[in-house]
Amino acid sequence: MQLVRGLHNLRPRHRGCVATIGNFDGVHRGHQAILARLRERAAELGVPSCVVIFEPQPREFFTPHSAPARLTRLREKLQLLEEQGIDMVLCLAFNRRLRELSAAEFVHATLVEGLGVKHLEVGDDFRFGCDRAGDFDFLVQAGAVEGFTVEAARTIEVAGERVSSTRLRQVLAAGDLSLAEKLLGRSFSITGRVMHGQALGRQLGAPTANIQLKRKNVPLSGVFMVSTEVDGRPQAAVANIGMRPSVTSDGNPHLEVHLLDYQGDLYGRLLRVTFHCKLRDEQRFASLEALRTAIEADIAAAREYWRASPSTTSQD
Repeated sequence: MQLVRGLHNLRPRHRGCVATIGNFDGVHRGHQAILARLRERAAELGVPSCVVIFEPQPREFFTPHSAPARLTRLREKLQLLEEQGIDMVLCLAFNRRLRELSAAEFVHATLVEGLGVKHLEVGDDFRFGCDRAGDFDFLVQAGAVEGFTVEAARTIEVAGERVSSTRLRQVLAAGDLSLAEKLLGRSFSITGRVMHGQALGRQLGAPTANIQLKRKNVPLSGVFMVSTEVDGRPQAAVANIGMRPSVTSDGNPHLEVHLLDYQGDLYGRLLRVTFHCKLRDEQRFASLEALRTAIEADIAAAREYWRASPSTTSQD
C-alpha cells in the first residue's frame, strides 16, 4: 500500500482510481463494508483503490480538548487499511487552509485534479467542505458534471444498531469488550512503543512496560486482561490504562502492561496490546501499600484468567 501525504505529493501515476473519504477511526465493520465495496469497484474498473483520510481528524482540529477519544493512531489506521487490501491512502493535513475550502473547491482540487476519481464510495450522511456544505447529493451532481459515479455505502448493523466509531467508543467506555469485538470484527488493541517511565511498578514488585499512547484521550480505562507478542511468542499480561489517580499525574493517559513472568528488556520495542476482558475500574488508593496489595490481587486474577487460555505464554 502506498501512502501519499498531501495533494502536493500526488503525481500523474496516482490519477485514475476509485476512492472513499472519511476518518476511518477504528476501521470497524462498517468501514470494512465500505472498503470491500471499494475493492470490488476497483477490480471492475481495473484501477487502484484509494482512501482519503485527514490528520488531525477534523474534530481534533476544531475542538482539540473535547474531541472524541482516538480509536486508532495514524500508524495503526494505515496498518489496518493495508490489511483490508487498499492500494493507496491519501492523507490530507486538516488545517485552516483545508477547512476554508468550499465543497466545490475540495471536489475539484482533490477528486478531479488530484486523483482523477472514476468512482466514489461514501456514506449517505457524509458532509464536507467549508461549514459542511457539501453532502451526498452535491457529490452526485458534481460527479455527473466531472465524469465520476457516486454510490452510498451500505449500513452495517450489529444487535439492531448501526456500527459506527461513536458506538464503538461508547461500548469500549462501558468495558464491553465482547461487543466491541463484534463491532470491529477483531479484538480491540492499542499499538505503541515501550518508553521509560517512573519505574514505580518495579518498586512495587510488578515491573511494567509503559506504552506510548500519543493521544489526549483514550476510549477505555481501568484494569484489563491483555496479551501481546514478543519475539513471535504470545505473552499473557494484565494492564492498567487511564490517568493513574494513585500517583502524581502529568494530566495524560498512560498504558502500563505487566507481562506475567516475562524476563527481558522491552524498551524501544513496538508492542500491540490486545484487550480481552475488563477486571475492574481504575481507582485511587490511599497509600502505596494499598496500591501494592491491589496490584498483587490483579496479577493473581490475571494468572487465574490466563490459565484457561492455551494461546498465551506464562511460566506459572
